[in-house]
Parts: sequence; structure tokens; C-alpha cells
Amino acid sequence: MKNLQKLILPLLIVLIVFIIYTLYFGRGVDLGSFDDFDPNNNAVKEIRVKVLPNQNINSESGSFSFIVADKDGKTLQAFGSASLPQGIGEAETIILKGHVNQSGFCTHEVLTD
Repeated sequence: MKNLQKLILPLLIVLIVFIIYTLYFGRGVDLGSFDDFDPNNNAVKEIRVKVLPNQNINSESGSFSFIVADKDGKTLQAFGSASLPQGIGEAETIILKGHVNQSGFCTHEVLTD
């Protein structure tokens, strides 16, 4: 019984550390919102968005454009001249780095999840 009591506190500490670690360092898979972006601000920010299915991703002459949706269902055209990663056509969600303007989402970098 005394040995069991000695094990309870260390096990609780390990459990608490594990929970904090997974909550703090765990990758968020939630989609972002375009409402967090200011169209008048050109600061490059990161957002996770959903690539809409059944669309051709146009990437002609070094530039690309395709439609993406945020967590609220708001759709914007993502465009830019960054290189597209392999498998972007099969990806459900991607990470875009860029800013929102009146034309859509000006993308500086595209990453797959």
C-alpha cells in the first residue's frame, strides 16, 4: 500500500505534463478565418484553409490561382507566383502565407499539411 502511494504522485505529475505538452505543442488542425486579416495591411500572415474540390489549379507562366474556403465558408481566390508543393491537387487543407487584398488572397508561400 505504501509503494502504491509513492507511485501516485509521480504518475499524476507525468500525466499533467503530458496533457500540457499535447495541448500546447499539438498541431492545430482548425481552419483559419479570413476575417482575421485586414485588407489594408500587407503583413504576411499564415492561415490554414480548405481547397475546394473539383477545380483545376491554374499555374501558368509562373503564377497560380485557385479558390479556397475558410472555417466560416467564405471563399477567396488565392493567387501568387510562389512555387506550388507536390500533391496540392489531392490536399484537402493547405497552409497559405500571405495577405488579403481586394482581389483575394495574395499568396507568398503555399504549404501542404
